Amino acid sequence: MGERGKRSVPPGRRFLAVALVLLVAVLPAGCGGEDGGGAPVVNLYNAPQQNLIRIVERCNGLAKGAYRIVLNTLPRGADDQREQLVRRLAAEDPGLDVLGLDVTWTAELAEAAWIREWTGEYARRAAEGALEQPLGTARWRGKLYAAPYNTNVQLLWYRADLIPEPPTTWSGLSEASARLAAAGKPHYGEVTGAQYEGIVVWFNSLVASAGGRILSPDGERVELGPPALQALRTMRDFARSPAADPSLSNTREDDARLAVESGRAAYEVNWPYVHASMAANRPDLVRHFKWAHYPGITGTGRSPLGGANFAVSRYSEHPDESFQAALCLRDPESQRLAATLDGLPPTIASVYQAEGMAEAYPMRDAILQAVETSAPRPQTPTYQNVSTVTAVTLSPPSSIDPPKTLARLRSLIGDALQSRGVLP
Repeated sequence: MGERGKRSVPPGRRFLAVALVLLVAVLPAGCGGEDGGGAPVVNLYNAPQQNLIRIVERCNGLAKGAYRIVLNTLPRGADDQREQLVRRLAAEDPGLDVLGLDVTWTAELAEAAWIREWTGEYARRAAEGALEQPLGTARWRGKLYAAPYNTNVQLLWYRADLIPEPPTTWSGLSEASARLAAAGKPHYGEVTGAQYEGIVVWFNSLVASAGGRILSPDGERVELGPPALQALRTMRDFARSPAADPSLSNTREDDARLAVESGRAAYEVNWPYVHASMAANRPDLVRHFKWAHYPGITGTGRSPLGGANFAVSRYSEHPDESFQAALCLRDPESQRLAATLDGLPPTIASVYQAEGMAEAYPMRDAILQAVETSAPRPQTPTYQNVSTVTAVTLSPPSSIDPPKTLARLRSLIGDALQSRGVLP
């Protein structure tokens, strides 16, 4: 996930060696079957979400005994979430039914044949009213393998008392920081430059903003051309400018948030959860805390795309009930509840105008526009490997040597594509 809501961009992920798959046989299988009243149990595994139980209870009521969803909460870290699901899927555990997946996991699990294709009426309902970019993260090789649950995009968040007119480019932000520094005012610009997924989405969005991409659409070839060179120069220049926080190479989402809340930084490129956090922690500053579109290289950029989808395990003993449960868990009312209660942006366009959204998302129009023009990360079964080598190569961003770094990325990502990741 990119982090789910707050956690739309996942932290850096470790490559799981084939040996991991060989260990799964020792893991206990989950429990399926029926509840005490005879209703089939649908086990939902999802990242921590404070009010998800309310959505589960709503869907159980609507099911009227046709099934009963049982919520199982995965670990907080994206690495640990993926590892638990991979272990149990590799063990053919029938206790997994509906799976909450980060948007970057679809290709990997579909290629391994661990999740079921959505077809017929189920597929039609999953796609109905969905925004195209989030829906694309649920597809692999032209087939639908999940239903979009929530999405997420980064925006530029800035203090209007320091920067009345936000620049549209990274170089413009650097120039604004230089002016603020000369005036003795807070001037740092916060961006996720640590060696983890955050630096990967920064690079990917810059490449997309310049008109390029990291991989071919089928995920089989490296396509790092001139736009990637522009992206690398932009990252290096920003990291060496007055905008760069001295801790840039260690900065993650919450570090960026806290730097702005503390008054040390003038702006940040981050997920929408920072607005609610500012309102709660710095009510004196929130009136100055504004938002604008993601910065680009020559103009407005393309935001990173995060979020989560619901898939159905291949090994579920109740697949029809699981598809029905997943559809209820991400229907318009469920997405409205997830958005207004837990800050998870919807994937269904109509929900942005639903009751309570104006209060919960004063920036909802900017989010919707950013989603529609966003930059999804590459789709490939070996995304974890691609992400890992990219993060290592780009860190620290101040040490990027554009031509040499580009050549190294082409080589290492090409090698990563040859790996089968968790697949035997």
